[in-house]
Amino acid sequence: MWAIFAILSAIFAALTSILAKVGIEGVNSNLATAVRTIVVVLMAWFMVFVTGNQNGIVDISKKSWLFLILSGLATGASWLCYYKALQLGEVSKVVPIDKLSIVMTIILAFIFLGEQITLKTLIGCCLIVAGTFVMIL
Repeated sequence: MWAIFAILSAIFAALTSILAKVGIEGVNSNLATAVRTIVVVLMAWFMVFVTGNQNGIVDISKKSWLFLILSGLATGASWLCYYKALQLGEVSKVVPIDKLSIVMTIILAFIFLGEQITLKTLIGCCLIVAGTFVMIL
């Protein structure tokens, strides 16, 4: 089931890039990010209420609050940079560079979460980096 959600995530991420590039034309990238964020917040809370999980907010631990807030700050910074990059550059160049986050995530997961990097993962990361450079040059 996780693979279905991962594929849907990739499809929606691709749509996001195209829709955002068209949507930010003539709009300040920070304002566009704020508008997008409002839509995301409304959609997320809608899902919380539809699934009946709103009462779970009182059960969130202090540690989880801290890391969810830090994750939100990182997401906000990422979105602001992404929208500015989309406004200034070509989608076909911005998106591959943005997806280098895959390699960075694997490295950070190794350092901070103790996840192992297998030979297959290492080869995949090298191919992602090489592919990114081929696409942007």
